Amino acid sequence: MFSKLFGKKETNNKPKAPEIMGLYLGGSFELDPLKLRLIEPELVIEKAASQHIIQAVGEVNLDTGGKILRFYTDDDAYLQVILDGGDTQNHITDVKLWYFYETKTIGSDIQWKQTVDSGISTPTYSLEGHQYQRVWDAVGEESPPVAMTEKTYEEDGDISETDQFVMLYERAINAEETETVLISAEEKLINNNFDRCLVVSTGFNIGQADITING
Repeated sequence: MFSKLFGKKETNNKPKAPEIMGLYLGGSFELDPLKLRLIEPELVIEKAASQHIIQAVGEVNLDTGGKILRFYTDDDAYLQVILDGGDTQNHITDVKLWYFYETKTIGSDIQWKQTVDSGISTPTYSLEGHQYQRVWDAVGEESPPVAMTEKTYEEDGDISETDQFVMLYERAINAEETETVLISAEEKLINNNFDRCLVVSTGFNIGQADITING
């Protein structure tokens, strides 16, 4: 009130959602429809939208110094941008479009431990008759899931954090392209209780030239 009386501008102290390539919270983008039509018959997903509205933005700071940005859209999808060595467009190393395939609730501490210990990382993963090979292999027989924390910014100003234990799989769909599967055990603390689930998503590569920013 006093700031209004004396002409001082009120400031919003909430952190701003990350932006890259013209992608931002509340914005929209279009993917090349021709690329989608050509690649979709080889993928698990069906009827992928070319027009997307960004409804939330996720940010993961990796131990390697890199960063993952996720732009969640109105089509049960997210455009993921991976950066290494900086936060500019020149530091982008990978862009993929991901679609949520399946989400299962994990109801107990025992189920959570079993999932993290043996339900995420296996040498191969099968989905709809396709076989995918594990991408992140460690030295030795065991390759534990990769742990990371995602901070998510939503349009209503809410900011939350989710701990994730993930593993990546892929298969070749032609001489140049691959389809990728991400298995993620996720937990979020809500009102002093853990909300836990196992999320399966499928993704494929998107070139920066395939993306048109609508505003």
